[in-house]
Amino acid sequence: MKIIVTSDTHMPKKGTQLPFRLMKELETAELIIHAGDWSSMRVYDTLQQYAPVKGVCGNIESNEILKKLPSKELLTINGFRIGIVHGHGEKKTTERRAFDTFFDEDANAIIFGHSHIPLLRYFKKTLLLNPGSPTDKRTQPYYSFATLQIDDEINTEFIFF
Repeated sequence: MKIIVTSDTHMPKKGTQLPFRLMKELETAELIIHAGDWSSMRVYDTLQQYAPVKGVCGNIESNEILKKLPSKELLTINGFRIGIVHGHGEKKTTERRAFDTFFDEDANAIIFGHSHIPLLRYFKKTLLLNPGSPTDKRTQPYYSFATLQIDDEINTEFIFF
């Protein structure tokens, strides 16, 4: 299953439409995961035109998003447990807050956002993935998102542009 993973779109503040590079990759997606800070339901509606969308709310959402999306979600895809959380909060790092959110839930992978810093690494036996942002790179050299291929194993790749 091919999954597009994104976060921190911050629209319309950081753009009036999703970038072409992301839109091109969405054409072959079977599922889309957004790790929060959508800012507008328009992003959700646009993504849903390509594939089913799963996601969580972040810390700068409209009331409409807060009513529609949970603060965390745990999916099972081809036998793998995938946690999704934005990662905002106080104390600890964003990465640690994301990990701690699913501490007792035996997640194989945790997808999070908030920092806008692309990250892919294992902590203990859990894959941690932050796709960065396709619209707000902040101090990063490139905009980014990720692809996640889940079949009998998990493979991921960053797209930097």
